[in-house]
Amino acid sequence: MKIHFWSVGKADESYIKEGVAAFTKRITRYFPVEWTIIPMLKNAGMLSGMDLKKKEGETILSFLRKDDYLVLLDETGKQMSSEGLAKFIQARANESTQHIIFLIGGAYGVSDAVQKRANHTWSLSQLVFPHQLVRLLLAEQVYRACTIIRNEKYHHS
Repeated sequence: MKIHFWSVGKADESYIKEGVAAFTKRITRYFPVEWTIIPMLKNAGMLSGMDLKKKEGETILSFLRKDDYLVLLDETGKQMSSEGLAKFIQARANESTQHIIFLIGGAYGVSDAVQKRANHTWSLSQLVFPHQLVRLLLAEQVYRACTIIRNEKYHHS
């Protein structure tokens, strides 16, 4: 199974980029992993929030393949513990999922079409975080889940 992290927005700030790279490298010991930053639309400032979500949604849906397992990160999603995330990832691997995609939407969220396409909607927290920080949190939590799956010490260090 390959893990994909997709995020709508700008490239990472240097302090975020370093952390994301470190955890991404660690994840590769368990699963192949890839980041895709979906650039903001050039005329984003001229569009309403609804129009922006629709256009970003069209781009996201054009990237997806029919067998991709899409996990949408959204504040309305279901929260999981670190152990729950480990079980979730292991279940996808057991189902022979080829590609699991963790999607961080744009500033206004994602379109209804993307929400409907999502196989699972996950909330990291009831708190709201900057998108770039979510990238770091996501990478760390997936790495933590991998160590839990393998019963390694990171989770309790």
